[in-house]
Amino acid sequence: MSDQHAFETLAIHAGQEPDPLTGAVVPPIYQVSTYKQDGVGGLRGGYEYSRSANPTRTALEENLAALEGGVRGLAFASGLAAEDTLLRTLLAPGDHVVIPNDAYGGTFRLFAKVISRWGVEWSVADTSDPAAVRAALRPSTKAIWVETPSNPLLGISDIAALAEVAHSAGVRLVIDNTFASPYLQQPLALGADVVVHSTTKYMGGHSDVVGGALITADAGLAEELAYHQNAMGAVAGPFDSWLTLRGIKTLAVRMDRHSANAERVAELLVSHPKVTQVYYPGLPEHPLHEVAAKQMKAFGGMVSFRVAGGQEQAVEICNRTEVFTLGESLGGVESLIEHPGLMTHASTAGSQLEVPADLVRLSVGIESVDDLLADLTQALG
Repeated sequence: MSDQHAFETLAIHAGQEPDPLTGAVVPPIYQVSTYKQDGVGGLRGGYEYSRSANPTRTALEENLAALEGGVRGLAFASGLAAEDTLLRTLLAPGDHVVIPNDAYGGTFRLFAKVISRWGVEWSVADTSDPAAVRAALRPSTKAIWVETPSNPLLGISDIAALAEVAHSAGVRLVIDNTFASPYLQQPLALGADVVVHSTTKYMGGHSDVVGGALITADAGLAEELAYHQNAMGAVAGPFDSWLTLRGIKTLAVRMDRHSANAERVAELLVSHPKVTQVYYPGLPEHPLHEVAAKQMKAFGGMVSFRVAGGQEQAVEICNRTEVFTLGESLGGVESLIEHPGLMTHASTAGSQLEVPADLVRLSVGIESVDDLLADLTQALG
């Protein structure tokens, strides 16, 4: 399918032509490990073993590449599997990475507890400030790692400005696009070298599959990533690939509703007397609201806020909601609430990425917004 089609059309059709054998409009689940070869080395359609390639995963990977405007997409068993593969492709012992001062706890743990043991160095910078990122670069820096919007403080980084910083220094720019999704933001078009996704989140969208993805517009880097994907083996299985493809078909309409609901939630929280601060890039008072408006189609479904009563009050609010479900993860059709300091970001405790103890994070779903507002109002008391 031509990349000239609109996003909504690509989401439904890219990589998913009707099955040539049966005419099925949905790609089959190729639940198979190995494939018959026509003589030694004679592969039918390029498939030999499903770690290397699987037709259902191929459909997903082609779809991902089309949605992000890349030359190739690669699907993994989880977002962290994708990140690990990317880091071991880009880096060698002695190399350095600039990481953000606000990031997913699992990403921080990967750098601080795993990659660092391999001899890779990292340091923290405020990626919302291109000058601070430039100052953090070293001769050994090979990558700048950015989340925008960030997790959990919804920070915004100017992708085009950071691409200029990175490329002037011969450094790769990696953008974790999980919070925005390719429907709201296209980092490769703004100069990023690689896009990372936890497809578990908005791409899958239904809290029923775990996965990750890498997409790049650099053909040479794509080949390197594909080599490491096969060599390391943390690939997405066929059923997980199929579930993710199913979720992507409705990504555009879901993100419109997530964003609209989140804006209403943020407005409620801003006016509530027990809320001391609201983090949402759609608010005009967000320090980088104009940058977000420039590089995003809408502002997404994630909202975080701080409360006057400290950690105890934050935990009580999490426990009192009825429509919002207390749970980790995000991006599903159902609304979730959590306490990052004790849940998703516990690994950052005592570090430069430690999150405020009075912080609550919301993944605003697509339920009736009136029900969501009423639930938060009663939970806040």
